Amino acid sequence: MSWTLCTSGAAIAKAGANAGTAASSAALLQAWSDEAEGSICMKIRKDVVTNYAGVPTLIQNCLADLASDLIAMKIINYSLNSYTRAEAQTMLNVLKDNSDMIIKDLREKQYQEFS
Repeated sequence: MSWTLCTSGAAIAKAGANAGTAASSAALLQAWSDEAEGSICMKIRKDVVTNYAGVPTLIQNCLADLASDLIAMKIINYSLNSYTRAEAQTMLNVLKDNSDMIIKDLREKQYQEFS
């Protein structure tokens, strides 16, 4: 299941230059990728991981954005001492706002009819 929806590089980039040791741990990143993919499928009530090939490209891009946001939040939380308090809070807020918006949009009926 790991890395179906996004790349590790995308998640690390969103976590920023101060990502710390979590960004270099393949095992942590893989676990967080699996968690993010499972969470996305549950939240939008559609298995987009198993049926990824049937998902339109534009929706795949949204899913990549969402998955990398969720993983980046975990990287930041794991490495909080690598950021100033304001940096971490701002980054987490931006990622959370974006991920909430994408989940809301993907739950809408018109997007549930893809694939």
